[in-house]
Amino acid sequence: MNKRLITVFVLGSVLFSAQAQQKDGSITDEMLQEIKLSYKNSPADKAIRNAIGGTDIRKLALNQENMKGIDSYFSNRVESKGITNQELSGRCWLFTGLNVLRAKVIAKYGMGSFEFSQTYIFFWDQLEKSNLFLQVIIDTANKPLDDKMVEWLFKNPLSDGGQFTGVSDLVTKYGLVPKEIMPETNSSDNTSRMATLLSLKLREFGLDLRDRFSKGEGKVVLEKEKTKMLGTIYRMLVLNLGIPPTEFTWTRKDSRGIPVDTERYTPKSFFKKYVNQDLKNSYIMLMNDPSREYYKTYEIDYDRHCYDGKNWTYVNLPIDDIKQMAITSIKDSTMMYFSCDVGKYLNLDRGLLDLKNYDYESLMGTTFGMSKSQRIQTFASGSSHAMTLMAVDLDRDGKAHKWMVENSWGADKGYKGHLIITDKWFDEYMFRLVVQKKYATSKVLEILKQKPIRLPAWDPMFASEE
Repeated sequence: MNKRLITVFVLGSVLFSAQAQQKDGSITDEMLQEIKLSYKNSPADKAIRNAIGGTDIRKLALNQENMKGIDSYFSNRVESKGITNQELSGRCWLFTGLNVLRAKVIAKYGMGSFEFSQTYIFFWDQLEKSNLFLQVIIDTANKPLDDKMVEWLFKNPLSDGGQFTGVSDLVTKYGLVPKEIMPETNSSDNTSRMATLLSLKLREFGLDLRDRFSKGEGKVVLEKEKTKMLGTIYRMLVLNLGIPPTEFTWTRKDSRGIPVDTERYTPKSFFKKYVNQDLKNSYIMLMNDPSREYYKTYEIDYDRHCYDGKNWTYVNLPIDDIKQMAITSIKDSTMMYFSCDVGKYLNLDRGLLDLKNYDYESLMGTTFGMSKSQRIQTFASGSSHAMTLMAVDLDRDGKAHKWMVENSWGADKGYKGHLIITDKWFDEYMFRLVVQKKYATSKVLEILKQKPIRLPAWDPMFASEE
């Protein structure tokens, strides 16, 4: 064939191929022209563009009509003393769980501000999670590296996040100590560097265990090797967090700071004296996830803090059912573990979670109309932070207008260390609540008897709270 004809043929083929690709869902020249013409470049748009170019969008979207004074009155409120601070760590789940427990201790013994040691429980949390990772690596050693479960494990060998079942399992197993017995360290306040090093070492150990399995080493040998590996992890934790106490002397003081008694304790005897509660069997987790069927019990595979612990299990309920149990608990002076999508419409300066805080629609000239269910299904929303639910404001008919949580971001953040939540925000962005069984309805207790529907560990709704 003539070389010129060949060239024309090749060029024509390339042109035809490019045109075919353009027609297959890509932006063509004609489409781009239509898109450009849809933008009118009005003076108002230019002013908004200029403003956004040098200003935080949240400041521009701040709804001035919603800036009136906050009503801080609550008809029903559980009293607490002292705001905790998780600093630059993802331990909100731990602070929240321990805050629920400490409120009862403070009230029972007439104490001043008091905290359990978060560092003590965090130490065991990190060791237990390391063991969980390594043991499941052994359990799945016969699966390929690109298996979904194995892949998830290596992506998530360790985290400082968690949820209430972790508090329950860890406190039951290791007990509690006062904060002054094992105080915070730089690594507990700032967990990222320690977490990076621990995760790096765990991934290395995980590959080593899989390699040993491939060479024929059995489970007994692998688990002995795992114990040696956990010795390395333990040392790294001690260097970062300190040595967990096995015995200690502690003096309890009253609200005026006057010593009341001095005793010698172990962490378990301290837990027994000051909490003495069956945490594993006296609490239940409630979820509002409209993307899944209500009045069902669900369980999250491998979502636990300890290998011998309990998987995260919950009852999925309509929001109004959850509210009634929350109100019952608050009326009985009992705080609750509460988690939500805290970053949505938060005005931290005012300490207010309100759908009216920011008017993004007016600023952007469009609407954002997805339902709660749709936001969950499209990964636009999910639980991100745990706090302690401790107040509700009810009208004469018993309907909630607003709620309040005790946060763990320090006393200078939000409303005196708290966040006030409008009831409509609660509907849209509240996800989980842990209540004592005695506040649950008979219907919920009956649902708990169901065999749980098991969901995978990587389900996006079940990331750990931070």
